[in-house]
Formats: sequence, structure tokens, C-alpha cells
Amino acid sequence: MPHDVPLISTLVIAIGLAWVFGAVANRLKLPPLVGYLLAGIVIGPFTPGFVADQDLAIQLAELGVILLMFGVGLHFSLEDLLSVKAIALPGAVVQIACATMLGMGLAYWIGWSWGAGLVFGLALSVASTVVLLRALQERRLIETERGRIAVGWLIVEDIVMVLTLVLLPPIVTIFAGEDVARMNFQAVGTAFGITIAKLVGFVAVMLIVGKRVIPWILHYMAHTGSRELFRLSVFAIALGAAYGAAELFDVSFALGAFFAGMILSESALSQQAAQETLPLRDAFAVLFFVSVGMLFNPAILIDAPIAVLGTLLIIIVGKSLAAYGIMRLFGYSVASALTISASLAQIGEFSFILANLGIALKVMPDDGRDLILAGAIMSIILNPFMFSLLDHILMKREKATEAAGVQAEEAAEEEEPPREPIRPTSLTDHVVLVGHGRVGSHVSEKLREQKIPFFVIEDNDDTVNALKEQGIEAFSGNAAAPDVLTAANLGAARCLLVAIPDAFEGGQVVQQARASNPNLPIIARAHSEAENEHLLKHGASLVIMGEHEIAKAMLGQLVTAKETPAAAENTA
Repeated sequence: MPHDVPLISTLVIAIGLAWVFGAVANRLKLPPLVGYLLAGIVIGPFTPGFVADQDLAIQLAELGVILLMFGVGLHFSLEDLLSVKAIALPGAVVQIACATMLGMGLAYWIGWSWGAGLVFGLALSVASTVVLLRALQERRLIETERGRIAVGWLIVEDIVMVLTLVLLPPIVTIFAGEDVARMNFQAVGTAFGITIAKLVGFVAVMLIVGKRVIPWILHYMAHTGSRELFRLSVFAIALGAAYGAAELFDVSFALGAFFAGMILSESALSQQAAQETLPLRDAFAVLFFVSVGMLFNPAILIDAPIAVLGTLLIIIVGKSLAAYGIMRLFGYSVASALTISASLAQIGEFSFILANLGIALKVMPDDGRDLILAGAIMSIILNPFMFSLLDHILMKREKATEAAGVQAEEAAEEEEPPREPIRPTSLTDHVVLVGHGRVGSHVSEKLREQKIPFFVIEDNDDTVNALKEQGIEAFSGNAAAPDVLTAANLGAARCLLVAIPDAFEGGQVVQQARASNPNLPIIARAHSEAENEHLLKHGASLVIMGEHEIAKAMLGQLVTAKETPAAAENTA
């Protein structure tokens, strides 16, 4: 058996260490991504011991970015994107300009050329797709106005970076001298025109051809009845669109995947597609953080501490202030402005690409890449804490507003919390139903027939919207998330029915519900004896196994079948 297997060894050790360090970080009340980054540093080339294949890790991480952007696109429509263009377009451009100028100023102070400063500043100006989207998803903000602004802002940054990668080589020569500058203005204009034409061509192909072909493929696969083929078609569309966009139109993988998801969002199968990509998406997103850690050289913290501090301040203070000022200038609330500021206070994948391009063009020294990587690592680690600080600041403002007796609707809107608020239902003596699939839908039908009040928690947005149209109270979210059960008002509930098929998530739901209401009757669903024990251990009052109930029904029919002929004989 061959032992030179860099792909397998990189994948196994990276995921294994990420799991270990992530669990330790979680135990220490730190964000798990701190552990993922540390895992990358441990298997990187700058620390002793095993060294993973850096190029492979980066490519595997790119799969996470593709699946993440595809998933975000599934929750967007073209109308959603266009609705925020008035702030996302000027906001992203002005913020990039501000960060670039700050970066050029730091580079000039260090003693670099203006060309090096331009590359360095641009690298500090663009946020990481993975970090931004994970932060928004954790706070259920993706489908809110703030979430749409942040994603629109991110798309504009992606487009600007695509243009930058194409235009940077001819622009860099402008800094070499006046004669070269005059010769290359035409090259810059030509490159700009070609890139814009490719972008327009890409959007046209996706909106005209993709809008017809992609949903048709998924609907055809769904009608085959094969879940395996349906899942495979989802991955083929996401990865194929991303790769085709990069190869044919020179746009980023992320942008290609986002547009594929956005086109598919209009299909009734979009939620099912999102569920199919979720496990792999999360696994490969973790590899992104590991790959970032692998690139980091800790020696830069000792060799150039002042420069590292300056870089970090540009990322988390300079960019944040620029974004905050732009948002407030356009009339958005303090909460919205602070949320966007915190979201953008980090850098990631495009920054590394720009750094490598600057070194390849011999315009930026190697120290520049080390500073960018140090800034990326530290800003990614600090980003969750910035959101925690944001939560604290806005909650204090909200309490101060309430204490002052300001209850006007405008004030409440201004002081909205950074997370989308969850308001408990006003129902009492009601049944809480978690899951509205094949089992849950039958349960809700019987509850309606018996006129028993009930509240549904379901993670499929389309199902929740359909229930609300029927006058049924429902909440969209994963009931296993710590605060989603708040919506169900478990303290006043009659019973909790856990109808989801996943016993692992079901156990989390049961455990949290039991902690919330120790006396609440909880009935859950299982498929095996192990799942049965797991759910009972976590606090379920009763666990029903489908297989057991089918067996009972079959035996019941057998008894009935035996009794029927006997009764007929006695009658005769």
C-alpha cells in the first residue's frame, strides 16, 4: 500500500487537530475558530513536527468557500441583491479606498515603495467571505436587511478584487517611471474593458441560460426519486458553476457559486439543496481556518511588533470607522452601522492572493505577506469578541433607552439588538412541535382537527411561510440552537413533540427543553435502540420508535385477520 498520500494525510490530520483544538477552545469558552487557526499553525511549516501540504490545504479550503457562498445564494434573490445596491456599491468602494490609503501610509512609514503600499493597502481592505458569513449565520442575520447589506458589500468587494487582480500588473509598472506609465495606460484600459466584458458575460449567462437550466436539472433529478443523484447534482451545480466562472470568465469561485445559488433560490427545491450541502460546507469551511493558520509565521510578532500592531489597527479600527461613517451617512441606524463595521473588521482569502501577486511582481517585500497574514490571523481571532462587545454595547444602549422612558417606535428601531430578536409566542397550554416533515405534518393535521393550539419550529423557510399563511404560529430555525426554543414559550406549554429524524439534534432539543421546564412532558422520535437510550438519557419522557409501532400494527392486523375467519365460522 502506498504511504505517500499527501491529500489523505493533510485532510485527516487537519480535520483531526481542528476537532481537538476546537473542542479545547470551546471548553475554555473561546470561539472554536481559535482552535482551528491554532491547528493550522501546529501543522504549518514554521513549527516543528508534521508539515501538511500547504497547496492542498488551500484548495480544500476553497471548496468550503464555494459551498458557503452557494448556500448563501440559496437564501437570496436578485431582487434582494439589487435592494441594497444604493449602500453596498458606494459603501464597499469608499471603504476599500480608505483602507488602501491607510495601508499605503503605513507602508510609507515602514519605508516601502508606493507600489508596495498600494498592494499592501488593497490586501487590508477586503474582508474574508468565510468569517463574515459565519458571523452573520450565527446571529441569524443573513436574511435581514443588515445581512443583505453585508452580503451585497461582500459581492462588490469580490468584483473589485477581480478587477484588481487583472489590473494590478500594468498598474504596478506605472510606479516605475513616466515613460513606462505612458506606455501602460493603454494596457490598463484594455485589461479593464476585457474584465468588465467578462463580468457582464458571466452575469448574462447565469441569468439567461443558468436560470432555465439549473432549476430544470434539479427538478429532473428530484423526479428520479434517487436522493443520491439529487445530492450529487447539487454538488455538481455548485462546484461546476464556481469552476466554470473562474475558468471561462476569470471571476472568483465564490462569485460563481453565489450566483448559482441565487438562481436556484427561486426553485421550490432550494431548501432541500441547502440541506444537502450543509455537512460538507461546514467541514471544508473549517479547513479554511486551518489553511490560514498554516501560512502564519509567528516570528513576525517578535521581528516587527509595531508594524503588526499598525496592520491590525487598520483592519479592526480603520476599516470599521470607515464602514460606520458610510452607513451613518446614508441614514442607517447605529445597530446596522455597528453590525456592518464588526462584520468587515477582518481580512482573508483575497488578501493572501494579493500578497502573493505583489511578491511575484517584485513590488512588495516578503515581510508584507507576513504582516498581512499576522493581521489576518489576529483579526479573525478578535472578530467574535468584537461581536460580543457589540452585543454588550447595544444592550446597554437599549437598557438606557428603556430607563429613560423612550418607548417611541423610532427609538426602538434605532436601538435594535445586534441579533434578530426572538419573541416568545403568546400561546399557553399549547403543544410545541419540532419538525414539520413527514411525521410532523401528520401530527399538526391531527392537532388542527382536535382544535389543540400548537406552535411549530421548522428549519425550512418555505414550510414555515406556508404554515403562517394557514394561520399557524411557526418559527424558522434549528431547534437545537441554544436560543431558538425561546420562541416556543416552553414554560407555558402543555407538551413538546420532537418529530425530527436526527436523534443527535433531537437529543440537544430535549436537553435544552428539559433544562427550561423540568416538568414538561417530552415525546421524541427514534429509529434504533441506541437513539432511544440517547433521547431518554437527555430527558425525554417517552421515545417512540417507528419500527416498533409498525411491528405492533402488523401484529394487530394479524390478530384481526385470525379473528375474522373464526367469527365467520361461528356465525355459520
